[in-house]
Amino acid sequence: MFIQTEATPNPATLKFLPGRVVLPESTFEARDAEAANRSPLASALFAVPGVAGVYFGHDFVSVTKAEDGSEWAQVKPAVLGAIMEHFQSGAPVMAEGGLDDQDGEDEFYDEADHDTVVTIKDLLETRVRPAVAGDGGDITFRGYKEGVVYLEMKGACSGCPSSTATLRHGVQNLFRHFLPEIREVQAV
Repeated sequence: MFIQTEATPNPATLKFLPGRVVLPESTFEARDAEAANRSPLASALFAVPGVAGVYFGHDFVSVTKAEDGSEWAQVKPAVLGAIMEHFQSGAPVMAEGGLDDQDGEDEFYDEADHDTVVTIKDLLETRVRPAVAGDGGDITFRGYKEGVVYLEMKGACSGCPSSTATLRHGVQNLFRHFLPEIREVQAV
């Protein structure tokens, strides 16, 4: 098994491409070992010293290293080994029921803004999420209120130094182009 790795805009996160589907129709993020218990693969990755976060996309795994002085030179080989061992074992990526209730927060917006929210979600799905996934992360809609769009950054995008610029200059400008009533985009 050959696993490719790619750098992401977040220097604390690497993207691992195992050459197969990781999660076919969903995503999963674990920011601590307790959340990782919902996935045998995430649990194995959190057992690697220096791993602080895990994100699964369709065909990639993003791993964030701890800010405790851990270096990729030590962490990366162990992460590669854990991913390879997991996929060769044939074990499922997620434990049964592991994806249920993953997003703990409900979306919020006024019903009068339904059409605006539909357009926001369409723009996210067709123009933003594919580009963000290419960088090892994800961005999801959380809410809309009084011209402000609230988005959640996940994976490599969570905590990334350039994510603020991505939101302010990329996503916000895109939304304003199609929806002039949008004043601002904020991360939650």
